[in-house]
Amino acid sequence: MSQTYELKAETRERVGKGSSRELRRNGLIPAVIYGDKQPPLSIALSTKDVTVKIHAGGFMTTVATIDVNGEKIRVLPKDYQLDPVRDFTMHVDFLRVSKDSKVSVQVPVHFENEEKSPGLKRGGALNIVRHEVELNVSADSIPEFLSVDLAGLNIGDTVHISDVKLPAGATPVISDRDFTIATITGRAQETDDAEAAEGEAEA
Repeated sequence: MSQTYELKAETRERVGKGSSRELRRNGLIPAVIYGDKQPPLSIALSTKDVTVKIHAGGFMTTVATIDVNGEKIRVLPKDYQLDPVRDFTMHVDFLRVSKDSKVSVQVPVHFENEEKSPGLKRGGALNIVRHEVELNVSADSIPEFLSVDLAGLNIGDTVHISDVKLPAGATPVISDRDFTIATITGRAQETDDAEAAEGEAEA
C-alpha cells in the first residue's frame, strides 16, 4: 500500500462555474467528498499540493486524510479532471472510507524478470493486454501495483489473472472468467523451424 498523506482544505459555501473559476484564480481546486451515507461536502484544496500528489504517482490508489477546518476525513481519490489545453487540475472527487470499507480501484500492473524469459531472449515480444486491473479490495490493503513474473515464459505463453498474486481479500471486478494480462508473442519459433528445414535440405 502507498504511504498515506494529508491535505488541508476549506469548505465551499458557493458552488457553480463562476465560483470554481474564482477558486482557480486564487490557486485553489474545487473538490467534493461523498459516500459513507453522508451528504456530499464541497471543499477547496491547494492546487499546488494536489498537483504534486497527482504527479508523484499512486494518487488513485492511496488513502489520504483531508483536514477540513480541523475535521480529519479519510478519503480515496475517485476521479479528477484536467484542463484539456493547459493540463492543470480542475476538479477532484473523493470517496469517504473507513478501515472496513471495500472499494473498487484500478491497480497498475508491473512486469518483472524480462531478462529471465526464454521467449523474450529469443526475440519474442511482450504483448500487454491489461496495463491495469480493477480490484475489489479493502481500503487499507490497496496495493501500489500488481507484479507479474515473466521468468521462464516462452513464446506462446499467456499470463492470466489467476497467475497473479493478489492482496488478501482482494478479488478482480471481472469475476466470470480467467482473463488475460499479457502474452509472449513472436516469430522466433517459426525462424528456428525454417533454419532447421534449410539445414536438413542442405544435408
